[in-house]
Amino acid sequence: MAELCDIRWLDVTESTQDVLLGSIGAYDNMSVVAARLQTAGRGQRGNRWLAGKGENLTFSMLLKFGGDGFPALKATGQFAITRAATVGIAGYLESEGICCRIKWPNDIYAGDRKICGMLVENILRDGFLHASVVGIGLNVNQKVFPGELVNPVSMAMLTGRGYDTEAELGKVCSHLATALRRFLNGEGDYASYESRLYRLNEFHEYTDCSDWSVFEGRIVGTRESGLLCVEKRNGELKEFAFKEISYII
Repeated sequence: MAELCDIRWLDVTESTQDVLLGSIGAYDNMSVVAARLQTAGRGQRGNRWLAGKGENLTFSMLLKFGGDGFPALKATGQFAITRAATVGIAGYLESEGICCRIKWPNDIYAGDRKICGMLVENILRDGFLHASVVGIGLNVNQKVFPGELVNPVSMAMLTGRGYDTEAELGKVCSHLATALRRFLNGEGDYASYESRLYRLNEFHEYTDCSDWSVFEGRIVGTRESGLLCVEKRNGELKEFAFKEISYII
């Protein structure tokens, strides 16, 4: 059975993340705010999310915990949100015939090109999640991108089809909601995240951001906390937190 979400469309806004973060009490659990154009969309590492007006999907989903929301979730378990959201997006793309992988922690790649970015912002209270806003930018119809984006790709570029973004958002949110309910109710299969990891069990070059040294290693999985586990050529297993490792692509 398809999951339904309350979706509100805005023609133009600075950031769908800020709309939800600034008015959490006005929205129900799993409410969605989408924009045909974001003028100040945010990505990970403080990057801007660049998208042509009406060509792509730029939206945020509000998650609430306790009461009428999801079961209480300790702050230490917050990576479950990332697992669920990336599995949901990957499931949607796969249903559209697009083979994709999750580039840890939460980008979605088709081959070696980025098709989706994600930003998860959490509000904590007394060691537990109070709310979370999951922001997603999915390249749908755009075919020409700014030169500063080195490896973008869109659904249209991969399939040769054009898409009705409003109709597709309903499908995307259904996949997201189903995955979120599974993971946040303790029923999620972590293998559905691990098995989709970009470069899983393949040796590639990475940069260790602690000393900027380059090494060869292979991704072998993640810890429950979300740490990335990489095995070096010499057999040493090292764990990395966000911003501690950089992919060389």
